[in-house]
Amino acid sequence: MAENLPTLETSIASWRDRLRRHSAITAADAAELEDNLRERIADLTAVGLDEDEAFLVAVKRLGNIDEVSAEFAREHSERLWKQLALTDGAADGTEVAGTDTRRRGLLVLLGLAVAAGLSVRGLVTVNDAAVILRNAFFVVLPFLAAYFAWARRVPARISGVLVVLTAVLALAVNLYPFSLEGQTIVLAVTHLPVLLWLLLGVLYAQRPAADAAAAGLTGASSGPGWLDPARRMDFVRFTGELLVYLVLIAIGGSILLGITAATFGIVGVDFEPVIEWVMPFALPGAFFVAAWLVEAKKDVVENIAPVLTRVFTSLTILMLLAVLVVLLTSGPLTEVDRALLILMDAILVLVLALVLYTISARDPLAAPDWFDRLQLVLVGAALAVNTVALVAMLTRIADDGWTANKTMALGLNLVLLVHLVRTGWLQLGFVRGRRGFAVVERWQTTYLPVYAAWAAVVVLVLPVVFSFE
Repeated sequence: MAENLPTLETSIASWRDRLRRHSAITAADAAELEDNLRERIADLTAVGLDEDEAFLVAVKRLGNIDEVSAEFAREHSERLWKQLALTDGAADGTEVAGTDTRRRGLLVLLGLAVAAGLSVRGLVTVNDAAVILRNAFFVVLPFLAAYFAWARRVPARISGVLVVLTAVLALAVNLYPFSLEGQTIVLAVTHLPVLLWLLLGVLYAQRPAADAAAAGLTGASSGPGWLDPARRMDFVRFTGELLVYLVLIAIGGSILLGITAATFGIVGVDFEPVIEWVMPFALPGAFFVAAWLVEAKKDVVENIAPVLTRVFTSLTILMLLAVLVVLLTSGPLTEVDRALLILMDAILVLVLALVLYTISARDPLAAPDWFDRLQLVLVGAALAVNTVALVAMLTRIADDGWTANKTMALGLNLVLLVHLVRTGWLQLGFVRGRRGFAVVERWQTTYLPVYAAWAAVVVLVLPVVFSFE
């Protein structure tokens, strides 16, 4: 077995390769850090350690690669802002680490985005609203899934299982005899993207091949993947950042299209045919480019979504308290409007998103502070709203009976209730110093499959139970 152990040079090469994938570190930076590492190894071997032990101790003393990258980010912030652009070099003229890989990844992603645009273009020519609703996400998300499968070299067995599951969903929503005026088709098409997105998360959570090699793991996509809470939290971060980038791109694109349309109108040229061709490519294109930007720039500066959650947490607490007052003072719970109850679930989902993204950005080793207590207040207010909404739903069901909409809303409310109760309990223990923050963080990602399971029930089971009405 001894001959299979990596040599010192192999270990240093793997460490260096992983280091250089961080956008904050240039080739010159990596060379400087490598010299530092070699000096430490030499000092340790001089006092009697063998090379393997000296390497491990030296790496430990030098610091975690992500921490080193963050330190360089703080020291060279002016260079990092320049690297936010799609350039090949750093401010000092040296090539940014991983530029070739990112450029190749961008080309692959753009090719898949064009393929998705062609699929969208083909779908909209069907001129059947029901067909478009059922298949809108099937002509976009599989191409993004293909990108992650390529980038992470996901094993065929994992890709195959996900393809089969996606095919089952596609067949179900297209072959089910939905009533176009019924509730179940609306529930199916609104919950389908949630289920497909969480399936995409399984691909995203696979350890990239380069990371596996640097870590000394074997296999094309070694590592625990979706079973690792840290990888699931990475997907949560990716989702939040993607939404922020997508909104920014959409705003910029809308302004550009508006100016172009106004210009065409002034000169008397009909802009509508251009829109008909541009939009099928612009929508998936914006989505794919946003995904690439999140991946390419995640090591450059602090993520945006967790910062926004700090801004909106206080405002959301005030909104929840106002909603609670309205629910309690608007008359008997049996008379609360059904749309309002469904909207309550949407608000609770927003609250959990705020909690998730705040947790994703927090230092797990830091002591509890005022914002952790504010988070506890947010969860408590959400629980109060959830309880009142739950009572109102049960009262309406007792009076009027079950429908697909009521069943969906009640089920989602219960799923959210369990998530909130456990989160509040763990957060309280952390604030009081009785447990570490890692327990709070792990619960968030451990519960994610429950949402996938409930979405699958809504898409596949509720239509059958309620006769596709």
